[in-house]
Amino acid sequence: MSDLLRKPTGQSGKVHDITPASARGPESPDWGYVGFGLYRLAPGETVGEATGDMEAILVIVEGKARLTAAGQDFGDMGDRMDVFEKTPPHCLYVPSGSDWQATATTDLTLAVCTAPGKGGHTAQRLGPEGITLTPRGQGANLRHINNIAMEDRDVAGSLLVTEVFTPQGNWSSYPPHRHDEDDYPHMTYLEETYYHRLNPAQGYGHQRVFTEDGSLDVALSPENHDVVLVPKGHHPCAAPYGYELYYLNVMAGPRRNWRFKNHPDHDWIYQRDNAS
Repeated sequence: MSDLLRKPTGQSGKVHDITPASARGPESPDWGYVGFGLYRLAPGETVGEATGDMEAILVIVEGKARLTAAGQDFGDMGDRMDVFEKTPPHCLYVPSGSDWQATATTDLTLAVCTAPGKGGHTAQRLGPEGITLTPRGQGANLRHINNIAMEDRDVAGSLLVTEVFTPQGNWSSYPPHRHDEDDYPHMTYLEETYYHRLNPAQGYGHQRVFTEDGSLDVALSPENHDVVLVPKGHHPCAAPYGYELYYLNVMAGPRRNWRFKNHPDHDWIYQRDNAS
């Protein structure tokens, strides 16, 4: 199995603990920015972490929790009990050099998105206010986006975070595109993680991670709660018939801008759809 596909370590507790160091492998030897953690908690369980030199965005994927961060009490957060309700998520930014704590008040799925902190931002709520479910693409390329912290929101130093809902039978992160060169404003180098969910939960999706020169080319079938690492190259996804696909994207690199290039063989799809 490719090292880019990370399975949860269990069904409860901290089931993902991906750091820049643990993300490195034969297919991702230069990984150095993005971290991703996932907690699955029962009511009454409490977890917390110090951020160190990383900043964090906590995303309440499902459930409710009481949250504190950087010495502030943010109270009860969360109202989406099933991620496929597609309502805007409750999220919290936590700066580097601080800590956070979450106490589950219902069954809770909590994502911890991390990247190097750069200072200049304080602990703050990021949603649900300011997040609107937005369609992207058309036809079998239609999906719906909850932009949590993309570059149009100056809420973080490094992190770019978004949710994507892909209907059954549709494609996403498509046409194939890459953001693996530090060549701003033409392209930015951004590592990326995909945290996948399926509806119904026994389903699976498809994701291919590949470079144009063929030095990396893996086809993956992520299941519910799996994480896919994208160190470079193109990374389209597909949702098989009968199964809706959700993923939470975390991106970070040398600069907080998202600039990409489509695969030259398939850019015509993007040009056609954006001209219509």
